[in-house]
Amino acid sequence: MNIFLVITGTVVFIAILVVGFLFLKNKKLAKNILDKENEIIGKEKEMNSKMYELAILKELGDRVGYSLDVHQIIDVITGSLHQFIDYSAVSYMIIDPEKILFKIHLEKSVHRGFIDDIRDRMLKSLSALLDREFKNTQVEELISGAILIEAVQEPVKSFFNIPLVIAGKVVGVLTVADTRAGLYKEEQMTILYKITNQASQAVTRLQEVVTTEQGKLNAMVESMTDGIFMTDLDYRILVINPAAKKAIKVSDEKEVTIFDFIDNLGGKFDIRGRLEESVKLKKEYISERILLGERFFQIFVSPVKNLSILGQETVHGGVVIFHDVTSEVEVETLRKDFTSMLVHELRSPLDGIKKISEVLKNKKIVLDDKGHDEYIELIYKNSSTMLDLVNDILDVAKIESGKFSIKKQEGNIVNVIRDRVDFYSIFAKSSSVSLKSSFGVNVPEKVMFDQEGIEHVLNNLISNAIKYTNEKGEVQVVTFFHQGGGNIEEEAKVAGYPLVNLFPAKVTGDEKNSCLVVMVVDNGIGIEEESLGTIFSKFRQLDTKHAVPKKQKGTGLGLVIAKGIIEEHNGHIGVASKIGVGSTFFFTLPLV
Repeated sequence: MNIFLVITGTVVFIAILVVGFLFLKNKKLAKNILDKENEIIGKEKEMNSKMYELAILKELGDRVGYSLDVHQIIDVITGSLHQFIDYSAVSYMIIDPEKILFKIHLEKSVHRGFIDDIRDRMLKSLSALLDREFKNTQVEELISGAILIEAVQEPVKSFFNIPLVIAGKVVGVLTVADTRAGLYKEEQMTILYKITNQASQAVTRLQEVVTTEQGKLNAMVESMTDGIFMTDLDYRILVINPAAKKAIKVSDEKEVTIFDFIDNLGGKFDIRGRLEESVKLKKEYISERILLGERFFQIFVSPVKNLSILGQETVHGGVVIFHDVTSEVEVETLRKDFTSMLVHELRSPLDGIKKISEVLKNKKIVLDDKGHDEYIELIYKNSSTMLDLVNDILDVAKIESGKFSIKKQEGNIVNVIRDRVDFYSIFAKSSSVSLKSSFGVNVPEKVMFDQEGIEHVLNNLISNAIKYTNEKGEVQVVTFFHQGGGNIEEEAKVAGYPLVNLFPAKVTGDEKNSCLVVMVVDNGIGIEEESLGTIFSKFRQLDTKHAVPKKQKGTGLGLVIAKGIIEEHNGHIGVASKIGVGSTFFFTLPLV
């Protein structure tokens, strides 16, 4: 009996041990299974996060590849955020030039106070990040997603902001919020930070490329003499050069808008209307000449178009060009004045010849030999005047066509100069002007030159000098030999050059070579500085607001012909002048 009890007890004990062992083993197995399941779930979550992250970054890469629109990029992030994180609302706040855009998407219904709380928190974040104060009145609000239900009075319990930074500058904030507390973990925030950061970096890189290319475009545009500016489809000015600002008299430092052009054009040109018409109808427009201040402009308006890969034409904005046509207007005015003067110059001698011919033709009028000779002389003088004028016009035409030529022969230049001075002495005396000549040392007697051409040059320069010199003034023709490499001012001074404080800056064009220098110097009224650059141009006359009223204008062709003659000699011609001091016209003849 005792043995049976012992055996029975032993069996029970062993059974208990086995059951206990099996229980512990199953418990451990269950724990291992649970741990494994948790590990799998964790890895699955991590994989999902990675997949989400990769998917978002790929989509961002596709979008950013062709867009700098921050709104679009943030929409990509917020549009798929629900796959990765729970929230009642996701929102972003972007600073635009004229407003602050607040866009919020509701995943669940909330009350109005929930949205106001998020907006206020985001504004405070922006203010802290940018050290600026922002007001609710600056905010433009857009709401999408679930409807507002005022009965749902759940407040904001989970909330975090992510700054949006482009090129080192804060442009806005991204916010996730929920009505449940303690919802967002560091891991989730880290991934979202990473996504927004990579998107920001991609936009920054693209923006740097665009900025570089825009800098090149700006440099090219700024170097243009015509005024030019480009606008986007909202008529905001993207590129503008100094010439465009100068056209409407706006300082170069000022930030210009389309309204500056509207105001400064003063109703002379509807620039906004023409831009809209050009952009919408894809057509160009050219204005008539418009006077802005003291300058004439022709305005060109054109759409900025681009062909896509598919061949579709897209308009990106408009371009406006202010073409300065002041010079063209001035030339037209000068041409009209010249034509009027030419008609007058020809009409007077022709009328004289006609009347004298009528007298000579009338046999009833008996003339003695003296009267007859006087009439013949008048006909000769008038016809010679007209012939000279016609020859001048033909010479200018030859010069412009490159067919003007001279005949150089060896001659005495000193005798030619003295002869011209003697010839004009009577004209100078009648104008109460002193006319004389002076010569430097070593002036060669024999020079190769076209005598008729040089006489024409001297005639023009001496007559102009007398014409524009006041009574009791002085005109002097100074001739000297310039030794290549010598001091040309000292050589002129030795030859008797009178105006010490008015010596031409560059006389010979090549001071290393020897040449003969002839200067016609006067102490007359002088020429304005702005006229010196065009004085040898066609139709330009030696005219000045300081001119003596009694002086008669010429045709404006004399200096053009003089320039052509000297350049055919391979010489150099120029002028130095100062109001109230006088003028020095000079020319050189190279010596071979």
